[in-house]
Amino acid sequence: MAYKYFPHTQADLDVMLGRCGMTSLDDLYQDIPDDLVFKREYDLPDAMSEAEVRRYFDELGRKNVRLTCFAGAGFYDHYSPSVINHILDRSEFLTSYTPYQAEISQGTLQYIFEFQTMMAQLTGMEVSNASMYDGTTATAEAMMMAVSAAKKRNRVLVSATVNPLVRRVLDTYAKFHGVVLDEIAMDGGVTSFDDLKAKLAEGDVAGVIVATPNFYGIVEDYTGWADACHEAKALLIMHCNASALGVLKTPGEWGADVAVGDGQSLGIPLCYGGPGVGFLCTSKKLIRKMPGRIVGQTTDANGQRAFVLTLQAREQHIRREKATSNICSNQSLMALYVTIYMSLMGRKGLREVNELGYSGAHYLAKRLVESGKFELAFPDKPFLNEFAVKTEEDLDMLGTIGALNDINIGVRIDEDTLLICVTEQRTPDEIDQLADLLITPFSTDAEDDSQA
Repeated sequence: MAYKYFPHTQADLDVMLGRCGMTSLDDLYQDIPDDLVFKREYDLPDAMSEAEVRRYFDELGRKNVRLTCFAGAGFYDHYSPSVINHILDRSEFLTSYTPYQAEISQGTLQYIFEFQTMMAQLTGMEVSNASMYDGTTATAEAMMMAVSAAKKRNRVLVSATVNPLVRRVLDTYAKFHGVVLDEIAMDGGVTSFDDLKAKLAEGDVAGVIVATPNFYGIVEDYTGWADACHEAKALLIMHCNASALGVLKTPGEWGADVAVGDGQSLGIPLCYGGPGVGFLCTSKKLIRKMPGRIVGQTTDANGQRAFVLTLQAREQHIRREKATSNICSNQSLMALYVTIYMSLMGRKGLREVNELGYSGAHYLAKRLVESGKFELAFPDKPFLNEFAVKTEEDLDMLGTIGALNDINIGVRIDEDTLLICVTEQRTPDEIDQLADLLITPFSTDAEDDSQA
């Protein structure tokens, strides 16, 4: 055969066609209308050698403009240790797939077990499942958990300070599962506790979803929230920035029932919106309502450490209509990525990452406010490394000026509001460069120069 990697020989094709009562492939496709059949030659490039292909894509890659990133809003530019990619390439990890046969899947099972362990520690929860697709769908799955656990209640309260992207996915899940979503009002950049209590008093609430830090970068105080939810027999669900949990009070410490979010901030590089990896951690009492699966540790016949699938709801495969969730797969490669990242960084490394981001963000915010051209959108609220500023100037113009200087200045979240994020990746020079760029167009000198 001309292409030896095609698995079917002509004899194979003849046997299959004979079983179908046909003599040729044309007979197989005879039901396709003639006007839909592609009759021209395919416009395919000439074959290239490996070196030529590499040069071709290198040239395409050079057309991309890499901007210094001060954008956040759910995706964060954190440092990725180079050793991660080398460990990813190890054969026991790279070649593994769905771990139904434990004998040949120890690599996959091991890193999922380690992922679960680290995420449970990071969130302060008792158990974690194998990873999920991303933070938004993980939050939606937690919403479904709350409704399933409540049985006859289908109303879920969502804070107005939750990321709008997460809310859109919640809306989609809710629409097709008969869940009623109700919003808890925002008061000065944080979720209104009074509005929560008022809505809980109305009854029929299965769960409450809040964020830490919230969409505006604010670290909210959730004192009393868990008690209020539990008195109303509702679950408290916290959508978290995974990296920030290295220094913030954990969902477990707040008394939350479920902790969810995206692990992208744990070292996964930014790449045009992906990839990410969802996590979902909870208490033991909800383990049977948790989507996905759990990997456990045991010993084999020789007494050696081994890993197996410990828990997976059979309803996901067999009785799908009775299942809380039909998720049966996970974002395994990215789960391995953040597991290696966390093992390399450790508690001390995560703290340092957040301390650097905190100091850089607060320095930048101070410079912008002192210029008189910006003000903090929520000046009396604490933030970690992300903050919102208001200005009367044209944010589109500022964004264009930033791009011309190879800087992504942040995310415009309103006509007059810019959300800016500073991670440990941003150097003092880069932070000063952004501050100068945002402030200088408004200075008297710049105006005099433009008039001249």
